[in-house]
Amino acid sequence: MANHNSNVKSLESWIWDAACSIRGAKDAPKYKDYILPLIFTKRLCDVFDDELNRIAVEVGTRKKAFQLVKADKKLVRFSLPLMPDDPEQPVWSVIRKLSDRIGEGVTTHMRAIARDNPLLQGIIDRVDFNATTHGQRDLDDDRLSNLIEAISTKRLGLDDVEADIIGKSYEYLIRKFAEGGGQSAGEFYTPGEVGEIMARVLAPEPGMDIYDPTCGSGGLLIKCELAMEASMKNAPQANHAPLKLFGQEYVPETWAMANMNMIIHDMEGQIEIGDTFKNPKFRNTQGKLRTFDRVVANPMWNQDWFTEADYDNDELDRFPAGAGFPGKSSADWGWIQHMHASLKATGRAAVVLDTGAASRGSGNAGTNKEKTVRQWFVDHDLLESVLYLPENLFYNTTAPGIVLFLNRAKTKARQGKVFLVNASQVFEKGDPKNFIPDEGIQRLASTLIGWKEEEKLSRIVEHAELKKNDYNISPSRYIHTSDAETYRPIAEIVEELNAIELEARETDKALRNILVQLGVAT
Repeated sequence: MANHNSNVKSLESWIWDAACSIRGAKDAPKYKDYILPLIFTKRLCDVFDDELNRIAVEVGTRKKAFQLVKADKKLVRFSLPLMPDDPEQPVWSVIRKLSDRIGEGVTTHMRAIARDNPLLQGIIDRVDFNATTHGQRDLDDDRLSNLIEAISTKRLGLDDVEADIIGKSYEYLIRKFAEGGGQSAGEFYTPGEVGEIMARVLAPEPGMDIYDPTCGSGGLLIKCELAMEASMKNAPQANHAPLKLFGQEYVPETWAMANMNMIIHDMEGQIEIGDTFKNPKFRNTQGKLRTFDRVVANPMWNQDWFTEADYDNDELDRFPAGAGFPGKSSADWGWIQHMHASLKATGRAAVVLDTGAASRGSGNAGTNKEKTVRQWFVDHDLLESVLYLPENLFYNTTAPGIVLFLNRAKTKARQGKVFLVNASQVFEKGDPKNFIPDEGIQRLASTLIGWKEEEKLSRIVEHAELKKNDYNISPSRYIHTSDAETYRPIAEIVEELNAIELEARETDKALRNILVQLGVAT
């Protein structure tokens, strides 16, 4: 096992050094759209070489193997139209030997590979390695040549690197880009330990359908597959069906990243592109929402660009009459409604949200749209548990975040109750971000799975108590982690005050409109 881990570590440091060969660690994240496809292509080339060698053993020469594959592409997983002058040379050498107009050459080769493999279209051919801004090359040939050379120093074939090692290393690279990516980072990466806890608690079983409507780089889907495989390690049947992974992503570059991440992990899935909220791509034969066994997601928090019209125009029964719409200032509960509508009758979901989603509107004198939706989920006994995370885990915010677990088929013993976990103290300080250590992941996952109550960590709360607290479901409201902390986090109170202020403004506006119509005001 130690050997396996050291392989991962050495590949991770190599992969990061290769990324830094352009302009050092500080600038590497800016070039992720060049670096990720190149490392991905190196893996494709080396695997293709291994497959050619296997065929050559049977037919005599690599030259014959090339001809056979050209005639029948089904002999290999991905057919690469890169032919070295000497067929004994590695396929990657076609890219490595480019000496002038390198950017143009790489772009041409990537496009040729995509043309030959419909699965890779839009994924590796979307970047122009020759692109310029104001007449200046974005990535000049010298730096591109350094990058190709750095990538060339390690072989990434089937005999060199197992799928899980290359997968972990690729995921590591994505995480490193997130660290330096500032505000945009959270749009494509959820901290690995959060994903691992979600996957373990959801306990997906072989052959299940897993869906992420805002899949970013695909990490949460991959975590589910890894959790299922880990749980089957000691199972009597060696051969079990993999999970069927489905995701949708709005940003084209991130959609490409998710596809590469999935393929490099040797997992098969379907990642669609587009705005899930306005146009979910996964539909059944009647055009309604397709449903899944499990849903995992970390949608962008507090999106405010969906209007009443967007909710009104919905023809997919995602927003039940009794729950209504969550209002314009935050789509958090709108996303939960979409995910609930995407679950099978026995389905379960885990969703990462801003902490404010657990408490906004509670304690107000008037009605609050978000609170009304939250109440609907509690009253319909769909909410299984809420995990309050430590702060400063996420790359685009220092806010703590929560994970909501939904279950459409709660066991009798758990009906009428919600399990709350306040993990605000379960972390270690890291640079640049805090992290949950392995024993913390284990502790939180087993606490959530077993509904284990522990002082200052977790509590089973009856619906009657949630109702008494006006449907505030934030664990920090019910579980105080230290003797001194009898107050709620400032951030949560500020969130609430903002919501009250927004509500007051909306009420004033509505009142003003009425007075104008009555001719009392102008």
